[in-house]
Amino acid sequence: MLRDTLTKDRAETIALQALAYLASEPDKIERFLAASGLEIADLRDKAGDPDLLCSVLAFTLADDARVTGVCQELNVTARDLHAANHVLGQP
Repeated sequence: MLRDTLTKDRAETIALQALAYLASEPDKIERFLAASGLEIADLRDKAGDPDLLCSVLAFTLADDARVTGVCQELNVTARDLHAANHVLGQP
């Protein structure tokens, strides 16, 4: 089961790193903010919030190009992203 492959801490780390990757790409973070309805200040205030982390992973997983970019940047697999998403509560 995917949920058993990652600890919650590791899943949170992957999601936070994915957020950092999105934030490093103006186009990508703009799209995430537009899709989520968040403001840039919200990201600073809610960076560790499980709902925000799930949103980051869901946004990433919704596009193959984003998945590829995050996987390459973080040196993780798409399976790791899916597992992190499951661990953090988004099946």
